[in-house]
Amino acid sequence: MSGKQIKRVSLGVAVLTGTLALTAVVPAQAATERCGTEDLAVSLGQPKQLEEATGQYDVPLTFKNISSRACGLHGVPGVDLLGPDDPNGPVYHLPRVDDGVRVNEVPPGSTATATVTVLSRTEGSAGSGGSASWTPSKLVTIPPGQSEALSVDWPSDLPVLRQDAATRPGSWVNGILADPLAS
Repeated sequence: MSGKQIKRVSLGVAVLTGTLALTAVVPAQAATERCGTEDLAVSLGQPKQLEEATGQYDVPLTFKNISSRACGLHGVPGVDLLGPDDPNGPVYHLPRVDDGVRVNEVPPGSTATATVTVLSRTEGSAGSGGSASWTPSKLVTIPPGQSEALSVDWPSDLPVLRQDAATRPGSWVNGILADPLAS
């Protein structure tokens, strides 16, 4: 290498090192404390049939911050549908799909929403274990990072096809997204 090439390499390393040093001394911002179950109220929106999937519906699961402080709500809530006895039992635990936001601050009085996608029985479909037509009565949810549950009544006109043993069931819960009305 010539003297000019060595100087250029040295200068590049010095700039890179200086940048890394600056990055290393910048203090991390404090994260907003997660919303506790006691900070939240839950509701279900109107089911909307998906155009691309016959018999599949999206149901908004909305969490409202009822506390007096902003709190963080991100991740995927746990969701169980509770209903009458069924060959699979009275509880249908929905799988989680982590497709929500990584950071989400919810101011007091604002909301954030996860979507519950369910498959309803259509002609010719059969559920796990001989399940036929099953309509839950309640949705029970545990907000991300919490251990206490909230519950809400399930729409009485929306049956769910039980697929407890399926490897790719048609029902699941998606991650929490920021309320589109707040942005």
